[in-house]
Amino acid sequence: MKKIVAINASPRKDWNMDSLVREAAKGAKLNGAEVTIFDLYKLEKFTGCISCFGCKLPEHQGVCIYKDGLAPVLEDIRSADGLIIGTPNYLGDVSAAFRSLYERLIFQSLTYKIEPKSYNKHLIPVLFIMTSNCAEEFYCQIGYDKMLEKYQSSLNGMVGPTKVMVSGDTLQVNDYGKYNWTMFNPNAKIARHEEVFPSDMKKAFMLGSELVADPWE
Repeated sequence: MKKIVAINASPRKDWNMDSLVREAAKGAKLNGAEVTIFDLYKLEKFTGCISCFGCKLPEHQGVCIYKDGLAPVLEDIRSADGLIIGTPNYLGDVSAAFRSLYERLIFQSLTYKIEPKSYNKHLIPVLFIMTSNCAEEFYCQIGYDKMLEKYQSSLNGMVGPTKVMVSGDTLQVNDYGKYNWTMFNPNAKIARHEEVFPSDMKKAFMLGSELVADPWE
């Protein structure tokens, strides 16, 4: 049985990213995988890389040795057959929780050698999901495409072949009137969520299924 790790790097329960990660996990599970889901904002206290360089020592090469709330997540990823990881777009980048995990996940594999470049010999397919208030068609105009390419490139090299899924123009709150956010059309936001977001959920499910049944290389 294949083992899949699914990670929600959003603090919001039952909202866009949480829903998409769980739908992708459902697709993986229905294809026979054992799925472990982590909600980063519910873990014990953790931090990003503390630059201790323990992962570069001969006895720990490629393994982050810092023990905090992320330790079991990193351990499970090392033995997984696939990874689903999702983050909301916060201020043009990933969430703080995602960034902490990303630092620890990527840096542990860096060798600082010409060859090999990575200590990780167990490359696995990765599904990287991002949600954003910004519509996906504007990503190229404001540089979000380059930001995604940067994360995808690092994940490709240090974790495994990575597919990116974007769900843009998402619904942020149920009641826009409470906040007087005049740049939004609340009715249009709600209508899009009802009409388009189900297609994003279906796409996440299909990609989660593919991660197990026909993993990309």
